[in-house]
Parts: sequence; structure tokens; C-alpha cells
Amino acid sequence: MGESFAIRDCALIAIATGQSAHTLIELRDRLEIVPESSIYYHFWGGLLRPRFDDPEYQNDFAVWVRHNIHDKTLAERMALVNPTDFSDMEMLRRELVDMIEERMDESDSLPWIKALNTFYFVRSQIVIFDTKKTLNLPEELGAHLPHMSLGSIFYHFIDSRRRTPLGSDDFTHWLSSFGNEYIVLIEQLSSIDPYFINLIELRDELAKMFKRNA
Repeated sequence: MGESFAIRDCALIAIATGQSAHTLIELRDRLEIVPESSIYYHFWGGLLRPRFDDPEYQNDFAVWVRHNIHDKTLAERMALVNPTDFSDMEMLRRELVDMIEERMDESDSLPWIKALNTFYFVRSQIVIFDTKKTLNLPEELGAHLPHMSLGSIFYHFIDSRRRTPLGSDDFTHWLSSFGNEYIVLIEQLSSIDPYFINLIELRDELAKMFKRNA
């Protein structure tokens, strides 16, 4: 018998870092020094805040490069970067820096183009709320998932990867406590890439999986 599952909710609080960029050179230089929580925010924070930017570009860096530096090539390269492919934020930081440097090497003028708008680096701080809801069986979680807040989905399926020992989501970690009973569901959960879909779509996909297998 597994442990009980306590449902949490969360919000990402945006905090100014005091760092900004007006050119690609400055973006590269600031990326070298900003805290990991800033890189995390500019990749994942858009899921929890209203987005009015170009939906073609998933992260804030790609959006800024496309609309303020007007370099579609670099923007598209950055848009393809999936943070789930990296074991930590430092590796993701290095990828971004290398990508910018490679693109600047391709053009003599690009590094010095002044952006239409400044890029302000923001860092994130997560605030966690206790919903007072506790579940005992995966079947209960399956029934509750369609009604779960988007903050709860983010906390348990995305942010949890920074907290659990094996970098898994909270649902997978909990299901594992039941032995092999839910191994099929665990395998299906591992196939979901949460980065290129919004939280509503993610919640719907999770609910369908639990309905079929829990």
C-alpha cells in the first residue's frame, strides 16, 4: 500500500535581478552570471502567467531575440531548446551561451544591434499552498485531476523534477510506492513532454492517462 498524496498548489513570484540586456553581447554576458532561478523563470514561467507573446516561441529569450533583435535564425534555434533535455540549469545556461556565441560568429553586425526593448532578467521564487486535499489511491487522483488547478499541475508534474531524488514528477514518485501495480501508467507518464504544451492540455492528457490505467 502506498503513502497518501497531499495536493499542493503554487505560484511563481517574479523578482527583479537588476540585470538587463540591450544587445546580444549583453544577453550572452548576463546569461553567464544570472542565478539559475532566472533561467528557470524565463523558460517555465510562461506556463503560469498570461502570455501575449508570439506563441511560436516558447521561452522569453527566443521571443526577445525575434521581436527586438529581429534575428529569426537565432530565435528559432532558441525556441527549439527544450529544458527537459538538460539535467540541470547550468547545462541549459551553457547551451544558451554557446548558441548565442555561435550565431554572433556568423555575423559581424549582429552582436551590436541595439534591441527595440530592453530584456530584463527576472528570477523566480515558488510559493507553495496547502490545498488540504489528501488522496489515498491512484483512482482518487484520477478522479480529481480534471478539477486540479493549473498551479497544482505545474507543482506536481513540472517543478517536482527539481525536488524528487530521481528527477521525476510527483505522480510517478507516488505511484512507485505501490510497487509494480501501476507500472504501465508510470511508463506512459514518462512519455509526456510538458514543455511544448500548455498546462490545460497537460492536465487533460494526465487525466486521460489516469482514467485509462488507474
